[in-house]
Amino acid sequence: MDELRAISTFIRAAELGSFNKVAAAQGTTPQAVSKTIRQFEQHLGVRLFHRTTRNSALTEAGQRLLASIKPSLDGVVGALARARDAAREDEGLIRVAASGSIGRRVLMPLLAEFQQQYPNIQIDLIQEDGFADLVHDRIDVGFRGGNPPEAQIVGRRLFPVQQIVCATPAYLKRHGTPRALADLAAHRCTAYRQPGSGKPMAWEFEIDGDTVFHHVQPVLLSNDPDTEMHAVLSGMGLGQIDSINAAAAIRAGKLKPVLTEFVSERMGCYLYFPQRADMPGRVRRLIDFAVERLLNSKQFYINF
Repeated sequence: MDELRAISTFIRAAELGSFNKVAAAQGTTPQAVSKTIRQFEQHLGVRLFHRTTRNSALTEAGQRLLASIKPSLDGVVGALARARDAAREDEGLIRVAASGSIGRRVLMPLLAEFQQQYPNIQIDLIQEDGFADLVHDRIDVGFRGGNPPEAQIVGRRLFPVQQIVCATPAYLKRHGTPRALADLAAHRCTAYRQPGSGKPMAWEFEIDGDTVFHHVQPVLLSNDPDTEMHAVLSGMGLGQIDSINAAAAIRAGKLKPVLTEFVSERMGCYLYFPQRADMPGRVRRLIDFAVERLLNSKQFYINF
């Protein structure tokens, strides 16, 4: 007899509690289902169901058999699903989460290159600050700058994110260049508003191996890094801008870094994704592609 077919029919009958429902689900007749179960019982030499005219219920032996074989069958079904997915690893949808600056400056060039190689893979990009809830939001891969992600997900630091105090050359020519943290009190400064408290985020420095936080009195307070960046580019004052946003402007001479001996590299750009054994092949392709292109990248880093 076809044991796999018999096992599948047995599990379906146990779950649905009715041979008629199994027949409807399988597109066959109740008599055919009953015959398959009867042959399976004869093959095993044990009765699996108590039958009535409308319903069926597992015997004790049937319950033991179901508990023994269902996990193994679920594993086979999962393996077959993964095999089918692997055959389609170059097509389908990937949901990606990223903060605004990383989405615009880091991911857009990366995703454009990725889709040139894999044109049948679509990207659904969700841009928001903070770590996305991967499970609740059905996110496949996330990118974020800041601290490491929580332990329940897989995270990888791609490159350090520097906190660079900078201003336009014109501003520094008018107001002078600060040489010590105490000099900042005499300067016009911008700051980023903390999402939770609404207070200005302290500037961060590394001094003798320790992280030191310094509060400034901002002439501009913004909850958008790009807005703060444009304010500094317009000559409004000094700003502590992360290297993802500042690196290109510094290399172009539009901004000049100061207090470079105190630049903090505590934060990083992280790639993170949920722990799962059945990761789709297309998602694994994007992760590998991002790591290959961005790991230890100097594009968003300034050597002082």
